[in-house]
Amino acid sequence: MAVEGSAGDLLKVVTLLGAAVVAVPLFKRLGLGSVLGYLAGGLVIGPFGMGLINDPATILHIAELGVVMYLFVIGLEMQPSHLWSLRRAIFGLGSLQVVVCGFLLTGVGLAFGFPLGVSFVSAMGFVLTSTAVVMQVLGERGDMAQPRGQKIVAILLFEDLLIVPLLAVVAFMAAHEPGAQAVAEQTSRWATIGLALGSLVALVAVGTWLLNPLFRVLARSRAREVMTAAALLVVLGAALLMQLGGLSMAMGAFLAGVLLSESTFRHQLEADIEPFRGLLLGLFFLSVGMSLDLAVVARNWPLIVGGVLAMMVVKALCIYAVARFAKSSHTDALDRAVLMAQGGEFAFVLFSAALGARVIDATVNANMTAIVVLSMALTPLMVLVHKRFAHKDAGVSMDGIEAVDGQHSASVLVIGFGRFGQIASQGVIARGASITIIDNDVQMIRDAEAYGFKVYYGDGCRSDVLHAAGAHTAQTILVCLDNKEAATRIAALAKTEFPQAQLLVRAFDREHVLDLRKAGVDYLVRETFESAMAMGHQALLTMGAEQEEASAVMEHLRQRDAERMDLEAAGGMFAGRALVLGNQVKKAAAQQEAQAPA
Repeated sequence: MAVEGSAGDLLKVVTLLGAAVVAVPLFKRLGLGSVLGYLAGGLVIGPFGMGLINDPATILHIAELGVVMYLFVIGLEMQPSHLWSLRRAIFGLGSLQVVVCGFLLTGVGLAFGFPLGVSFVSAMGFVLTSTAVVMQVLGERGDMAQPRGQKIVAILLFEDLLIVPLLAVVAFMAAHEPGAQAVAEQTSRWATIGLALGSLVALVAVGTWLLNPLFRVLARSRAREVMTAAALLVVLGAALLMQLGGLSMAMGAFLAGVLLSESTFRHQLEADIEPFRGLLLGLFFLSVGMSLDLAVVARNWPLIVGGVLAMMVVKALCIYAVARFAKSSHTDALDRAVLMAQGGEFAFVLFSAALGARVIDATVNANMTAIVVLSMALTPLMVLVHKRFAHKDAGVSMDGIEAVDGQHSASVLVIGFGRFGQIASQGVIARGASITIIDNDVQMIRDAEAYGFKVYYGDGCRSDVLHAAGAHTAQTILVCLDNKEAATRIAALAKTEFPQAQLLVRAFDREHVLDLRKAGVDYLVRETFESAMAMGHQALLTMGAEQEEASAVMEHLRQRDAERMDLEAAGGMFAGRALVLGNQVKKAAAQQEAQAPA
């Protein structure tokens, strides 16, 4: 009997893996994306398809860990200072979008004839955008580190925080018995709030004082599998702590990631978590596809189809209007509206709580679940359609643009082929070195091709793209971007994952130099420093200085600049600026003394 049970469990695992292996490559080859492939594969093997698996709810509960791990990885990229810089987007833009969308979507529910309470719960469930779908799409197209991607991530973080007060609102909406039971329920609510706050404090305390010493000890043991186990322990432990406190598991993992974002182990942690994250996130999409009850859709198709269209259209219009109000461009606002127009996985949690509190009935729960699942399935199609029409309207076509394919093994990798990259790469090209060039500017790639340069499309901020471009075999990596945040991220990533390569980076200014030094780059150059020094050298010659004198003066200035940079790195920028000011004061005093009458 036990053997039969084990064989049955193994059959489920094989079925899930088989569905993913068949559906995802097929849908990606058709240009429909991996998310839709997972959803379709889940629908086929689920209880409402071929019936190979009949318990999607259990699988969904396990697969939610994929979303949890995704938020942990995002947290690793969000240093507290960067997160603080996004505070307006998180609480300002996020709250504005939630309030406007919630109000109008509640109106949609009322227009369909539902009571106010049912309309509100259904609307707020749809307001909670799918973190899994949006993050997957952002990651596939390399927008996670871009400004528009960062704003979307900030809004998703606010919506993840929103699940806690929404569950409290549902509890208050439930029918209550008078007397002692009401008092007990009130006491229970305050106890829940206290437990949630205590969980947050405990997580911050552990993350601040215990995690880094723990990983230092484990790193000294040189046991890779123990480091992987510790990474999983941190993610799952943080998620469990938040769940016990009545909060979002994903939010707990995100906070753990933020607390480790400035750790020297963050890239190692990301590499350890990546395989589990990808596998569980795929399992999540499969289980969502299995959850689509085709019988419910068939019975109530006018209501469900009308609900999907009405909610997606209204939510998209709200998001676009809020984005434009917040001074986003038309392109970014439209992209955000298309990408975030669906309901999300937290809607299932909210609907389940509302059903248990008798705020909604089983029929409404089934219909709204179907509406949310269908909206998640439609999103990749909408993104695909928008992408094609947007490129057509903008006069930009991807035809003929070749992405990195994993077959590159050049000795030099150039990231960014603007004016700086074109000049910096000329020496190695003239020497005959093998070179791979990547950029994410389609028009620049076309322009470079017209002059005989082969440039591949790719986002250097992504580890998989760098691997595909041959960074793991490159002798030299040149980072020539004009975006200092992206350059710093690439530098830290490349230094950690491709230590065999010499890393040469274009720096934006003195502050950027300090950041790149922390990342451990081998050589850096400020984009204006060398040209300014050359002009200064020529200015001395025009004033009558000899060549040797001009060279000596400029070399002295280089040494002084290097000393100031070292001091700023050791004691902070203000110390370096103070040194400059002190030297200027001393020089002025000396000049006054020399000019004073004897």
